[in-house]
This record gives sequence, C-alpha cells and structure tokens, in this order.
Amino acid sequence: MKTEKLKLGLAILILLLAAVGPNLFPIAQAGIANLSKMAVAYLIPSVVLIFVLVLASHMLKFTTLKRQIITGIIAGITGTVGLEIFRIIGFRIGWMPGDLPKLMGVLLLDQFALGPNTTSNIAGWAYHFWNGAAFGIIFSVLVGRGKIWIGALYGFLVGIGFMLGPVVKSLGIGAFGFQFKDGYQFFIVVSVAHIAFGAVLGWLVYKMNSGVPNIFVRIKESYIKGTN
Repeated sequence: MKTEKLKLGLAILILLLAAVGPNLFPIAQAGIANLSKMAVAYLIPSVVLIFVLVLASHMLKFTTLKRQIITGIIAGITGTVGLEIFRIIGFRIGWMPGDLPKLMGVLLLDQFALGPNTTSNIAGWAYHFWNGAAFGIIFSVLVGRGKIWIGALYGFLVGIGFMLGPVVKSLGIGAFGFQFKDGYQFFIVVSVAHIAFGAVLGWLVYKMNSGVPNIFVRIKESYIKGTN
C-alpha cells in the first residue's frame, strides 16, 4: 500500500515539475515576471529535480515510472524536431511573425536591448527543446502507453493553448493569430506543427511504453489497495 502511494506521489510530483518550464515563457510574456530570474529560481531547479527523481525511481526499483519519464523526454524532444520542421517552413515563407526560440534566448539571458547572439540562441533552443521534453513527460506519465491519435490531439490542444495565451497576444496578432496577414496562416502553421509534435510523441510513447498504465489506473490501484 505504501509503495503504491509513493509511486503515485512521485508521479504527481513529476507532473508538477514538468509543468514548470512550459509555463515560464507565457508568464514572462504576460509581464508578470522576468524570464531570466524565473529560469534561475524555477526552471533550473525543476530540471535538476526531475533527473533526481529519475535516479530515485531507479534506486527504488520503480522501473515503470522511470521508463515513463525517460520515454517522455526522448519522445518530446523528437516530437519537437517534427514541430520545428513545420514551424521553420512557416517562418521562412512569412506565415509566422517571429522566431520564438531566438526570443526565448534573449529573454532568458535578459539581453532584449542587445538582441540575439550565438549564446542566447543556444539558450533559447535548449529551453524550447526542454519544453518539448516536459510536454512529453506529462503525456507519458498521464496516458501510459496511449495511442497515436491521442498524442496528435494532445499536441493540437497544446497548440490551441499557445494561440490563446499571452505569447501570441504579446506579438500583437490577436487570439489564434487572426490579425496576422490574411488571418489564417499563423493558425495553420501552429496547428499543423503541434499536431506533428503530438503524432510523433504519441507514436514513440506507444512504442516505448508497452504495458504501462495511465495515471488514472495508478490512482485506482492506490485507492483499492489503501482500502484493503
């Protein structure tokens, strides 16, 4: 009983830690806090703690949970490559108003007045790919094995959240980017890119998490064993 509760508690903690990174950029773009300061206070500690929990899961022989985290990281990073293929094409043909990884890097290093350079670009791209890994961890821990279409839907919903969030509003193009050019280009690029991200993520998680239960099964098992 205690073991099951500990597994569930670690899974929930990992979900909370993984959610830190992707939320910092929108918070910064909403003008609530400085991204550079939040990176030091929250982003770096959350990343370190996730890897500490991977090690703890290994030592406690929670092999399924460890596999879910590692699978999520690998699948999320790979899915981000798929997302970037479409995002870069969209940016090159003028269907995107800016290069967000470069903007992330400038804000991370707090050098908005100076503009991007090699160091800030590396920081921005590293943060961008970590966000992909974080979304991958969340998906892997929540759904277990899941299915490809669930991954694609997950990616699309992440894209919808992005298009309704403060990042897009800060670009001055309105919700869904409908105020940018003819009103549909930004929406198409972001939607297709995030569906690609989710499909790749879902496919890899499906392949790598065979036999892994979703978190709702874990909650049920923990409850049943706790009442026996």
